[in-house]
Amino acid sequence: MAEREFIPVRIAVMTVSDTRSLADDRSGEVLVGRIAEAGHHLADRVIIRDERAEIAAKLREWIERDDVDVVISTGGTGLTGRDVTVEAHRDVYEKEIDAFGTVFTMISMEKIGTSAIQSRACGGVAGGTYLFALPGSPGACKDGWDGILKAQLDYRHMPCNFVEIFPRLEEHKQRTKG
Repeated sequence: MAEREFIPVRIAVMTVSDTRSLADDRSGEVLVGRIAEAGHHLADRVIIRDERAEIAAKLREWIERDDVDVVISTGGTGLTGRDVTVEAHRDVYEKEIDAFGTVFTMISMEKIGTSAIQSRACGGVAGGTYLFALPGSPGACKDGWDGILKAQLDYRHMPCNFVEIFPRLEEHKQRTKG
């Protein structure tokens, strides 16, 4: 079989934090660097407060944009009262990618042992856009990108990847002739 050509995707990065700025957003920088290194396009980047409604609103805004294929958020996936990123993502998801969190936990277990249980990384799809929530540490962003997203956002990755099913994410909205 002939090798497939790389297809760059347009990725927006959201850092969820009440205290970070672009100047000290190390986790966001990890993602931005890896996105560029892989040959993808940074569609947008924001820092947003740990507020469920604000996070969900920004996700919905990006879902509506034609120049955003994937959203990766970092931060707010823990267990404290201010950690509401997962709930905001789930407010928006049409379908959850259950195995994303499971695979992320497996990767984290190799690095941080049972402390991985405190992360609630998640993934889903809405409006034909992939949405992923990673923990707020640079190490977790490296693990999520290097261990999962780098391959799944690469059309050349076999036996399957997220890119090849982009056209089918919204097939349920297509009308059938009857």
